Amino acid sequence: MRYFLKKTNIKKGEYLQIYISEYKRDVGSRNRCFKSIGYISEIKDKGIKDPVAYYQAQVKKMNEELEEKESSEKAKKIGNQSPKRYAGYIVLKGIANSLTFFEKAVRALSNERQFQYDVYNLMMALVYARATFPASKKKTHEDIIPLLFEKVDESSYSQILSCCEYIGSEYDKFISYLTTSIKKTYGINSSETYFDCTNFYFEIDKEDEFKKKGPSKENRNDPIVGMGLLLDKNQIPIGMKLYPGNESEKPKIREVISSLKKENNITGRTIQVADKGLNCARNIYEAINKGDGYIFSKSLKKMSDRDIEWFKGLDISNWDIVYEKDSNGKNIEKYRYYTFTKGFNYSFKNDLGLNVTFTANEKRIITYNPKLRMKKILEINKMVDKARNLCLYQAKKDEFGESSKFVNFVTDSGKKARVEIDEEAIAEARMFAGYNMLVTSETQLSDRTVYNIYHNLWRIEQTFKMMKSYLDARPVFVSSLNTIKGHFLICYIGVVLERLLEFNVLGSSSFSFEKIMDFIHDFSLVRMDSKNYINLLTSNDEVGEFLEKHLSPEITNYIITPANISNFLKLKLNKRLDGFESV
Repeated sequence: MRYFLKKTNIKKGEYLQIYISEYKRDVGSRNRCFKSIGYISEIKDKGIKDPVAYYQAQVKKMNEELEEKESSEKAKKIGNQSPKRYAGYIVLKGIANSLTFFEKAVRALSNERQFQYDVYNLMMALVYARATFPASKKKTHEDIIPLLFEKVDESSYSQILSCCEYIGSEYDKFISYLTTSIKKTYGINSSETYFDCTNFYFEIDKEDEFKKKGPSKENRNDPIVGMGLLLDKNQIPIGMKLYPGNESEKPKIREVISSLKKENNITGRTIQVADKGLNCARNIYEAINKGDGYIFSKSLKKMSDRDIEWFKGLDISNWDIVYEKDSNGKNIEKYRYYTFTKGFNYSFKNDLGLNVTFTANEKRIITYNPKLRMKKILEINKMVDKARNLCLYQAKKDEFGESSKFVNFVTDSGKKARVEIDEEAIAEARMFAGYNMLVTSETQLSDRTVYNIYHNLWRIEQTFKMMKSYLDARPVFVSSLNTIKGHFLICYIGVVLERLLEFNVLGSSSFSFEKIMDFIHDFSLVRMDSKNYINLLTSNDEVGEFLEKHLSPEITNYIITPANISNFLKLKLNKRLDGFESV
């Protein structure tokens, strides 16, 4: 861009103008009038003897100033804060804005301590930051929270840790407040509850009273913390329990369900759904004693020798078959099942060491899944091949890992221990591959209904996956007991908000949690000028397109204004979007 003086001959004489010459890509050079000066004769009458020389000098000065400005802009250094801002978390904030009881309860509880910062605002900023860009608490404080649109009055990293420590010390109360708020806003259905456990490892080797070495889900040898998670019938998390990593998972289902019912005044009958790891006589006894029901899976391999012989004699060709259609519309076998109902005897030792025996009337459903069998056979063959290779050079026991189930470690008197392949164990594993048994107190339910209820457990596995992958809940880097609990509470709240968005607002069949989390990560803005932002969300984002149609058209605007942002932050998502009303 440059200025030049233009002299034009017209009827009244020579006329002077200052023009500006600009170059635009795909258009080329274009000249336009910047300023009209006047006729030379009239300018002379005002006392300027040589108007052309006079204004040429002015044009030269204007070009020099322009060059100086351009040089200054080219040499301009980057600022101390990124021009990028994260906006995808607004959908989670819309859920949180609807949970008014939760906010009021947290503020009431934290006001007793007279913190120098707003506990609720900082806690939720940590939740939004983890959902948007999971990072360490220090990086979250320095690089992530400043790029949110949240008004957080924290001013130091120590306040982040203080907040985590405080909410961790009261994490059971916070979960209770959150569940109560969910019940008031969206409702919960505890007629069926799904429970499972997992664990999280730490990047340290030292144990303490909470971080204990135990059976890690990742087969690591680091200290771990256990987590039990409870979902209602609609797959919404309504309870969480943290416990030392070396403790058994089995008592946790009793503790969580009992405390949940007490805190939320739930008096109706609950069907407890869990996998074989939580199937034990005491859990069955406690469920029956409290008027509840259960659906557990049971390992066929743990049956008595007599029952195994009975199982071998079953003619699978007479079982009921359930079909599904393949990609070509052809019916193929999904699974087949065999069912029977009778009384089964159980026994366990109570807390006083006394033996308790009882009989439970149960329906048991043995299922066979051909796809599962193929998968299991491949896994077994892989482990057997590993075991055979390790046996060739008599590897140490800890080298076998999971394949150790297919070998025997034999020690002869006075001789070195040797390793032998356990052919019986291999044959047994292959025989049971693809089979499973469901055990339920709900004898009046149809076999397929029991099967379908039990297989909703994959949702809780998906919830753990979300927490571990998209929210990076592990490895855990904080160390104090309450700060650890605060860290997991932040992850739990993030999961709850996403699940409410997915199932109660968008609809469970609309989008997977992966697509929702990708939208939260991808919907970001870059500052264009002192007020407005450029939207970096792409037009092929399915969640963004849906929200544009059913929530706010401005979400896909190329330019996002302060008014747009203000409206985003005020959204309340308390109902399905097909009936959404802006609040």
